[in-house]
Amino acid sequence: MVTVLTHAKVFDGTRFLPGLRDVVIDGTLISAITEDGQGSHNASDTFVDCSGRTVVPGFIDCHVHLTSTGAGNASAFHDPFSLQFYNSVNHMEKTLRGGVTTVRDAGGTDLGAKVAVETGVVRGPRLTIAVNIMSQTGGHGDFHLVSGSQAPMLAEHPGRPSGVADGLEGVQRKVRELLRAGADHIKICSTGGVLSPRDDPRHSQFTEAEIAVIVAEAAAQGAHVMSHAQGAAGIKNAVRAGVRSIEHGIYLDEECLDLMLEHGTFLVPTLQAPQAVIKAAEAGFPLPLPVVAKAHAVVEHHLVSISRAHEAGVRIAMGTDAGVGPHGENLEEISLLADTGMSTAEALAAGTSVAAELLGLEDVGRVAEGALADLVVIDGDLSVEDVRGIENRVDSVYLDGTLV
Repeated sequence: MVTVLTHAKVFDGTRFLPGLRDVVIDGTLISAITEDGQGSHNASDTFVDCSGRTVVPGFIDCHVHLTSTGAGNASAFHDPFSLQFYNSVNHMEKTLRGGVTTVRDAGGTDLGAKVAVETGVVRGPRLTIAVNIMSQTGGHGDFHLVSGSQAPMLAEHPGRPSGVADGLEGVQRKVRELLRAGADHIKICSTGGVLSPRDDPRHSQFTEAEIAVIVAEAAAQGAHVMSHAQGAAGIKNAVRAGVRSIEHGIYLDEECLDLMLEHGTFLVPTLQAPQAVIKAAEAGFPLPLPVVAKAHAVVEHHLVSISRAHEAGVRIAMGTDAGVGPHGENLEEISLLADTGMSTAEALAAGTSVAAELLGLEDVGRVAEGALADLVVIDGDLSVEDVRGIENRVDSVYLDGTLV
């Protein structure tokens, strides 16, 4: 089966190609990108007229939680335990239809979901998974409440070990347990967070020595470490210890930026996340007051920090924290990145080629001969039009050359 997307403006992952192009899909691969009208003259091929539209690589969201259903959703406290996995099927479908063809799950999704996608049992984006979040006792990923109850979010089960660990030997063993459970990468919390009511996003969690052990143990098995890190001290600990990416980066200072440039550390801003918390509270969801107050407190700092990171030249990859906010609205993050001063090409690259580089993926995130045919067709010519609102302009999505 050959499909030819004709008369399209093309963003190849790093730049807009001059003029209009035809993109030829042969099976699961892109076989050619030609001048307009030269892609194929075979009458048996399928031709899709993309006049007035832009073809871009399938987007890559580097921070999602597919088993979570929103910051203010308290239903997990009384839902049947397994409902989260059935809900995730719907979340994956929405994510795909929203233009995201690859995701890095930052905690919650286990190996069963990944295998189900890979074997065609359910339809979803390409998955890399953390299985669970590593946290110190009392940290952002410890869901033991002061009431004595255990919050059901990311609750332990046979496919999802608890992520709580302390000390050098404790964190080393925990990394091994998560990798044994099928983790492709390790997610840690090196600071407090917004959704955990009893800690502060500015405070550090895990020592630099503990993080260094986590990074070394993951690297020994070919895995990288992503760090939930909002306060400057915890960001610096994580960067010095060798994590691959800083998630959120709300309180970046000059030393943070210098260290990230020195170590080649990526930044995944998740600008949607605190805004999603505020929207949930305004919609009447029963969030704890300290959580809502923290969300309001960090929003302005967040935008300023990401703007400064962009100006400094830190590599920025798209991530949304979907699961805190709604699934399927992931491309709103591109609009928010544009608000920090990124050009259209830079914002699009954050969700395509830069994200692919972060994940170490060579066959996605670009429109090129031999690449996988993960493609999104966007209404309008993005080379001359404002990228803001892109989340409402997805015309069609191709995964492995097949129309979603």
